[in-house]
Amino acid sequence: MRIFSRLYDLVLTWAAHPKAPRYLAALSFAESSFFPIPPDVMLAPMVLAQRHRAWLLAALTTFWSVAGGVAGYFIGMFLFRLVAEPIIGFYDAQTAFDAALAQFRTYGIWIVFLAGFTPIPYKLFTISAGLASMSLLPFVAASLVGRGARFFLVAGLIYAGGERFQTQLRRYVDGIGWAIVAIAVLGILFLYA
Repeated sequence: MRIFSRLYDLVLTWAAHPKAPRYLAALSFAESSFFPIPPDVMLAPMVLAQRHRAWLLAALTTFWSVAGGVAGYFIGMFLFRLVAEPIIGFYDAQTAFDAALAQFRTYGIWIVFLAGFTPIPYKLFTISAGLASMSLLPFVAASLVGRGARFFLVAGLIYAGGERFQTQLRRYVDGIGWAIVAIAVLGILFLYA
């Protein structure tokens, strides 16, 4: 079944759309404060579709991700009970949030940087930073460095791979897609077994 190759072609078509940068900005902002899907899934195909704009797209993603992080910071600082608790409950992430808060209190600015760069849910740390009343300027600086390093790395790798990367990805996208589905199903079965 070649579902993922069709989806891949569709995503590349969307990535070349004139309004795609707006959607990337909105996704980047939302992911940093409340939305579960990381902007990398949109940044990568956009760089493939528009290699000449790789660095601009990485900068756009970084800027709006950090702006969303600041929104998450203010949610944690001023609207925790009203906004953050329902989001944490919706994603069944109380344990993860408590762990993030403990890590934040122990490592401060370094955990913000690490969460910004790695696949760790960044939104948990943006909200934790506000809840713990971390100074805003160090929070923004750590977020800029962490998020910027991540998104420029993604854009750079895809830019460097170029046509060859696109051809190889196209060839193996169905196998990769089904492997990810299998891993997700096994992970869910393992968690609930």
